[in-house]
Amino acid sequence: MLRVATAVLLLLATAAAGPAYRYQLDAAGSEVNAKVGFLGLASKTARFPRMSGAIRLSPDRLEAIDLDVLLDGRAITADDRLTQERLRGPQFFDVERHPAIGFNGQRMTMTGTTTALVDGALTARGTTRPVRLAVAFDRPPAQASGRDPIGFIATTTIDRYQFGMTAYSLVVGRKVTITIKARMVPG
Repeated sequence: MLRVATAVLLLLATAAAGPAYRYQLDAAGSEVNAKVGFLGLASKTARFPRMSGAIRLSPDRLEAIDLDVLLDGRAITADDRLTQERLRGPQFFDVERHPAIGFNGQRMTMTGTTTALVDGALTARGTTRPVRLAVAFDRPPAQASGRDPIGFIATTTIDRYQFGMTAYSLVVGRKVTITIKARMVPG
């Protein structure tokens, strides 16, 4: 009898949950950058112009987010040709063997009406590590309708050594700040 009651309660809770909306990443209106310290005085920035992604969220259950962003590592750009070649090469992203860089977010904790922490996993160079993004939405996600675009800026800092990128340790910093500026459109 207890099992039947539990099943009925779960069914009612699922039926009471609001709709989930799906959004596609507008690559032309989005950008992803990775910035690392250089020589302790300056920094270098890599840009990832080719990307795709999607987000699924339910305004009633924001913690159950499903966020995927996929970057084409072969398209990495940098301010100078030598840096760009090194980033694409085997000492850093090794894009010949590992062309895809991805983030999958599975849980969101709201910290304000338009701010949140998204826990997920980052995969680069064939290595996957847990990552937490600090996210600022352009509008409250609890008011999402599935009809209007959603924008957000997300940041995180990773240790590049954890992804096997240990080259040039005397001149290139270990900590890399990643910034995602995303425009998500209904779809």
